Amino acid sequence: MNYSETLDFMFSQLPMFQRLGKAAYKADLSNTIELLRSLDNPEKGFKSIHIAGTNGKGSTSHILASIFQEAGYTTGLYTSPHLIDFRERIKINGEMISENEVVDYIERISPEIDRVHPSFFELTMAMAFDHFNNKKVDIAIIETGLGGRLDSTNVISPELAIITNIGMDHMQFLGNDRLSIAKEKGGIIKENTPLIIGQSDKSLRELYLAMAKEKNAPLIFAEDEKREASASDLIGSYQKFNIQTALSAIGELQAQNWDLSKQSIERGLKNVIKNTGLRGRWEILGTTPKIICDTGHNKEGLLAVFDQLSSENYKRLHIVMGMVDDKNVIEMLHLFPKEAEYYFTQASIPRRLKVDVLAKEAKNIGLVGDSYPTVISAFKAAEKKAAKDDLIFIGGSTFIVADLLAELS
Repeated sequence: MNYSETLDFMFSQLPMFQRLGKAAYKADLSNTIELLRSLDNPEKGFKSIHIAGTNGKGSTSHILASIFQEAGYTTGLYTSPHLIDFRERIKINGEMISENEVVDYIERISPEIDRVHPSFFELTMAMAFDHFNNKKVDIAIIETGLGGRLDSTNVISPELAIITNIGMDHMQFLGNDRLSIAKEKGGIIKENTPLIIGQSDKSLRELYLAMAKEKNAPLIFAEDEKREASASDLIGSYQKFNIQTALSAIGELQAQNWDLSKQSIERGLKNVIKNTGLRGRWEILGTTPKIICDTGHNKEGLLAVFDQLSSENYKRLHIVMGMVDDKNVIEMLHLFPKEAEYYFTQASIPRRLKVDVLAKEAKNIGLVGDSYPTVISAFKAAEKKAAKDDLIFIGGSTFIVADLLAELS
C-alpha cells in the first residue's frame, strides 16, 4: 500500500473514536499491551511525561515540547486528534513522522493487526511509541486520548504526570460528575512519581491528595505556585493556566536534574507554534474582517472562548459553528451569544451532529442564522456577508476547525 491507501485502511477499517464515538471506545488495555509486546515494548525505551485533563492538555503538551526542544533535547510529542494531517499526532522536534515510516509500520505490524484487531487509537499510539524508541528521543510528551485510567497511553512510566483540569466531557465513559471524571483521569498517577495539578477546587484537591498519598506521589498544585511567565506566542487568555501548569512541571523536572535553563524556557514559550506546529487555539486567520478559530468544544472550553471573544472589538459578530452528536446540545447552545449571526454547519465525520438538527435546536433558543452543508460553504457565506470591521468566529467542535483548516490549506 502507498501512504494514501494506508490512511484509507486506518480510517475506514479500524474503530476510530473521533469519527464514530462510543462504538469505537475500548475500555481496557489488553490490545495495547499485546501490540506493544509484539514491538518489544518500545515504551520502555524512552523517558516521558504523561498529560491528562479535560481542557488544555494539548496546549500544555506543546508548551513543554517547545521548551525541551529549545533546551536541546530530542523531543517526541504524541497528541490527538489531528486537524489536517494524520502525522500531526506523532512528531519529533516539531517534525511529523514521515509518510514512508507510517506505511512501513503498518506493513510490518499487519499480522498483529489481524490477530489483535486494535482500534485506530491503539494502533496509532503503538506507532508513536515505536517511532520514539527507534529515533532514541531524550523525552516524549504523551497526551492521553480519553480519560486516563483505561487510556491506551497509560502503560508508560513517566518522569511526572500532569492533570490540567476537570470538566464535564465524555461523561458516557468517565462518569456523570466531576469527582468521577477526576478519578478516571487520576488513573495516570504512578507510584513515587510527581503529580502536577493545573486547576482544581476544594473537592478535587481532597481527592487528588488522597490519590497521591496512596501512590506516594509528590503533589504540586500549579495554581498555588504563581510562577512568573515570559511572553508567549499562544495568545488566548485561557493559555495562562496552561503556561502556569507547564512551568510547574518544568520546576519539578529541573529538580530532577533536567537541564532546562531560564533562556530555554523563555524561548520555548515564545516559539510554541513555530517549534511544534500547534494550531486551532485562538488562531487568527485574517484581519479585515478579523477571523478567529478555536477548538474549544465542551462547556468549560467554550466559556473560556466566549470570555476571550467578549474582549474583542468588532461591529458585528458572525459565528460559523457545528457540533458532534454525543454532546448535550441544548446546554452547549445556551453558551453561545445571541447577539450574533449564525452559519450552522456540520463536520465531515460520521459522528457529526446533522446541521438540520443543530439549526432547529439553535433557533428554538433564539440563535438566528442559516444552514450550510459543509464548513467551507458556511465560512464562505460568512466571509461574503461580513464587513471589514466585523469578526468571524469558527468553532463549536474540533472537527469544524479541522475541516476549515484542511480546506484553507
